[in-house]
Amino acid sequence: MSLSIGIVGLPNVGKSTLFNALTKKKAPSSNYPFCTIDPNVGVVKVPDNRLEKLAAISKPKKIIPTIIEFVDIAGLVKGAHKGEGLGNKFLAHIRECDAICEVVRTFPDDNVTHVHGKIDAESDKETINMELIFADLATVEKRFAKTEKEAKSGDKDAIKLKNLLEKIKTELEAGNTIRGMSFEKDEMKMIKSLNLLTIKPIIYVLNIGENAIPRPDPFPAWRDKEGEKKEGNDGGKALMLNAKLEEEIAELAENEQAEYIKELGLEQSGLDKLIKASYELLGLLTFFTTGLDETRAWTVKQGAKAPQAAGVIHTDFEKGFIRAEVINWEEFIKTGGEQAAREKGLIRTEGKDYIIQDGDICNFLVGK
Repeated sequence: MSLSIGIVGLPNVGKSTLFNALTKKKAPSSNYPFCTIDPNVGVVKVPDNRLEKLAAISKPKKIIPTIIEFVDIAGLVKGAHKGEGLGNKFLAHIRECDAICEVVRTFPDDNVTHVHGKIDAESDKETINMELIFADLATVEKRFAKTEKEAKSGDKDAIKLKNLLEKIKTELEAGNTIRGMSFEKDEMKMIKSLNLLTIKPIIYVLNIGENAIPRPDPFPAWRDKEGEKKEGNDGGKALMLNAKLEEEIAELAENEQAEYIKELGLEQSGLDKLIKASYELLGLLTFFTTGLDETRAWTVKQGAKAPQAAGVIHTDFEKGFIRAEVINWEEFIKTGGEQAAREKGLIRTEGKDYIIQDGDICNFLVGK
């Protein structure tokens, strides 16, 4: 299951620094706008200490984690939807992404210019969100004009799509993302090809300075009328980290990283938090396969049934699914492996309606 996160933000907010830290791929991060000319793409493994524990029992030839792809594009500026700057040119590269990571700068630094000349996280966040809204509005208006003509012929599908696009258009014109709108399954199918940006799940990364202390409420404005804290007025999650520090940590050897993180008084790196948060944002879970050849993590949507999980391994497995042998990873560890688990009757046989649980170890039996 291929997963991707598009990184957006104003120029000089730390997008490429964050990307470098995530992927250890040296994308340019010089101190000037539009440094990132071409989109940078990197694949990142999802941290999961269960893999090593399973491998210690199975002793496989290789260990394969699940992955997320990050796509970094040029910084967006106000007016990008009108062609200002270079970012708008590359928005197409994140339309295919599953979610968006918006980097917002909160650190002051006279040596790193700010495109607006001042640090204002809330204003920067609003600028980027409005550019994404405008970009979606242009896409919807174009499709609406075409569909409106088709609807005049009396085509029922065209009429349904026209009404749906009109509803979305109204929301966007009001300056709102469509992330909070409710859609039926058939409606989602109708608009899927549009690859709208503001329908995608979003996580906000606040890039803080070296001496800044992460605050639990980075955007005070994100509160409802009663003052209750919300994750975001558009359903987004927020995470604070120091991109420069994370880049420094990522450059260390893996054994040194853990030691340095501990010295900083942290339980895990900010990057690990971001990767896990992105994974959760997409509503995903992990199941495993393990044996002498490999111990591997696989990704499925929460609520996926056994045949769908088998299909992630190979498309033919979903069609030929017969049954699944399942055991929780902790039980597998406690009993010392597959043979002992079988002897104790801990490996269950599940059918087509079984819903995969996070941490399941599965062995799928399939026919031709």
